[in-house]
Amino acid sequence: MDYSIPKTENTARAYGQELRCSPKHCVEISREIRGMDLGAAKAYLRRVQNQKQAVPFKRHNRGVGHRRGGGPGRYPEKAAGKVLEVLESAEGNAVEQGLDGGSLKVEHIAAHRGRTFEGWTPRAFGRSSPKNRRTTNLEVVLKER
Repeated sequence: MDYSIPKTENTARAYGQELRCSPKHCVEISREIRGMDLGAAKAYLRRVQNQKQAVPFKRHNRGVGHRRGGGPGRYPEKAAGKVLEVLESAEGNAVEQGLDGGSLKVEHIAAHRGRTFEGWTPRAFGRSSPKNRRTTNLEVVLKER
């Protein structure tokens, strides 16, 4: 993991390693919630999970249909759930350090490709096709306002 973010007395961190979700979806979600208040970010991710609000896709948007509210977007429910878990872990770390849980904001969030688990799926006539599972490494830093 990248430990280049300096540790200060008013920050809390959490890392999610090899999360079983799409790295591309996590990148788009991370870009969207970076700089948000923690409560707003958690509410946003819950709306994405319930398909009430789409995540706008800015980078990985080839062939992505447009959603209500403008522009290409999707509802990455699985990735939103994993990001929400890491955010809640960072919030728990902040409370454990004695920070005020109501005044936290997402200072830094980044998603990177993790390890790829290689697999094969059987096909007809004794053949097989690759079935690889991608993982995501996610780092979150919360800062007290």
